[in-house]
Amino acid sequence: MKQKKDSARPLERLAERAIAWAGSTKASLFAFGLIFAWLITGPLFHWSDTWQLVINTATSISTFLMVFLIQRAQNKDSLSVALKLNELIAAIEGASNRLIDAEHLSEAELRTLERHYAKLITMAKKDSSLTQSHSIEEAEVRHTSKSGVTDR
Repeated sequence: MKQKKDSARPLERLAERAIAWAGSTKASLFAFGLIFAWLITGPLFHWSDTWQLVINTATSISTFLMVFLIQRAQNKDSLSVALKLNELIAAIEGASNRLIDAEHLSEAELRTLERHYAKLITMAKKDSSLTQSHSIEEAEVRHTSKSGVTDR
């Protein structure tokens, strides 16, 4: 395991630097500069097909690479946000632990949870305070006791 982690680290650092640079002002200025240079060389190359092919190839290659860099950054951000939310759910007394690691649930399971929370929202709208409930189960018990309804 150690060897795999060590071999991936240089690529991870390279990707992080590329992501940071690609989102910088310098990168934007560099891109605008390249386009400007390409435009002013048009008359020198008589607006030829080769001249057009140069910019098409360059933009295609950079777009192809940027897709992977953007996806990598988004995956890392999503994972870090999910972990932070998991920590909050685990730390808060009364929070429903069923949401820990929710990003790995199937779409059908997520839809089921969505229906549960829609029910919670409906019950909370009937209450005078939206901050009284912590979990679906707790909300159902509280709602039942408040409304005097005995069957669910």
